[in-house]
Amino acid sequence: MKSLLRTLTILTLAALPFVASAQNAPAPAAPAAAEPAKTPPPPQPTLEMRVAGIEAYLTNSDPTVPLQVGPKDKDGKPTIPTGLTTPAAGTSGPGHNSFMMVSAALVLFMTLPGLFLFYGGLVRSKNVLSVVAQCFGLAGMVTILWWAFGYSLVFGKSFAGTGLGHLFGGSEFFFLKDVTSAPNSDYSFWVSQNVFAMYQLMFAIITPALIVGAIAERMKFSALMLFMVGWMFLVYFPMAHAIWGATGDMNGVANASAAIKAIDFAGGTVVHMTSGWSALLLCIILGPRLGFGKQTMAPHSMVLCAVGTGMLWVGWYGFNAGSAVAADGIAAQAFTTTTLAAAVAAFTWGALEWIIRKHASVLGMCSGAVAGLVVITPASGFVTANGAVLIGVLAAVVPFLAVVYLKSKLGYDDALDTFGVHAVGGTLGAIMTGLLAANEANGNLATNLKDLVGKTLVNEQLKAVAVTLVLSLVATGILAYAIKALIGLRPSEEDEARGLDITDHGEEGYTR
Repeated sequence: MKSLLRTLTILTLAALPFVASAQNAPAPAAPAAAEPAKTPPPPQPTLEMRVAGIEAYLTNSDPTVPLQVGPKDKDGKPTIPTGLTTPAAGTSGPGHNSFMMVSAALVLFMTLPGLFLFYGGLVRSKNVLSVVAQCFGLAGMVTILWWAFGYSLVFGKSFAGTGLGHLFGGSEFFFLKDVTSAPNSDYSFWVSQNVFAMYQLMFAIITPALIVGAIAERMKFSALMLFMVGWMFLVYFPMAHAIWGATGDMNGVANASAAIKAIDFAGGTVVHMTSGWSALLLCIILGPRLGFGKQTMAPHSMVLCAVGTGMLWVGWYGFNAGSAVAADGIAAQAFTTTTLAAAVAAFTWGALEWIIRKHASVLGMCSGAVAGLVVITPASGFVTANGAVLIGVLAAVVPFLAVVYLKSKLGYDDALDTFGVHAVGGTLGAIMTGLLAANEANGNLATNLKDLVGKTLVNEQLKAVAVTLVLSLVATGILAYAIKALIGLRPSEEDEARGLDITDHGEEGYTR
């Protein structure tokens, strides 16, 4: 019995550690909850999708158009969902972007230094720096307005459907908010929106600078800058939105519901008509220069004028070809028509002078080249080569008559013929665009205008001309008289006689 008790005691003591271990062991874990099913990763772009993206890039077409049929397996079922876009969607294309950056630089080159050399050579030496200062001042001021409000007011669309939407685009891009390197597909599939914004800025800079030619040598720098601030908001921004904005009331190419289905490839109404007609009224309100009609006011340097003309011609390729917003076939067409019209007009103007005056002047050929460039501007991407040659002839004849005969008959002091070349030329160009636009030159005309091209499109152009003329003249009159009452438009007679270089800027263009 004792042996049995001893044996049980030993077994009990030996089992105690195992019992304690079992008591201290953690409770068995509850069965793990089932993990949520993982979302499968998006399918990788197929070869077909990649090729579609490349084709869209090469043809400047929409890379976001969904693929209709995906690759199929051996049973005939799609291996990926249909309707996926190409991997290129939402990215900029390097070739198109490069083309637009160069075009933007060329358009700025038109103002700085092209326009100020062209205008600067035509004024008297005591006022050459005033023209330079006005062009530089406008470049800075307009850039600030464009960054803060202008780009959005022209190319935004948040105001669509409201009363304000008839004048301006929207407020979504104020201070260039969300204007990034991604394209804005309302205007381009392949050009970064920030590049597009900078390209359009160059148009906004040169347009008010063109007005300088009519009021040269007699308007105070401070008055000009104040006038142009108001003019940009009352004239340029509304006109640019109406013609080029995606929701513009006169954008016949892109807006199917436009009230006036007009076309303007690069700025016949937006740039040349607005500046030219405003320039006429402003120079009349200002009155003529001291001594106008009584003393010689010949250009002080035809060499500078000729150099400036050459720069304008070169820069105009960015102006017209760049307005295709892609390095594509339409840009090539605009490049061709621009060359033909400018060259034909320069030659024709010189020929008219030779027939009438027995000599062809450098000033005449420069004026002809610029007139040809002006008149072809709204038509450059819409007409054929033969249409461009006809425009070149008319661009010399009609502005020639305005500059040589109309100005002298009516007696207004358009110092550098801004009205005769830009207003008359821009108006002529807008009308000829309606008459000569052809689907074979630009397939986009068939989108919303197929029933108008070659038929009644010119009627739409005439409506746009009328709107542009009225808006430009009314706004200019209001601004000019308001500023005249506020700070005055002209310097004193003594300051004007000394020259604006000294009185406005404290500098001289030339030292003896």
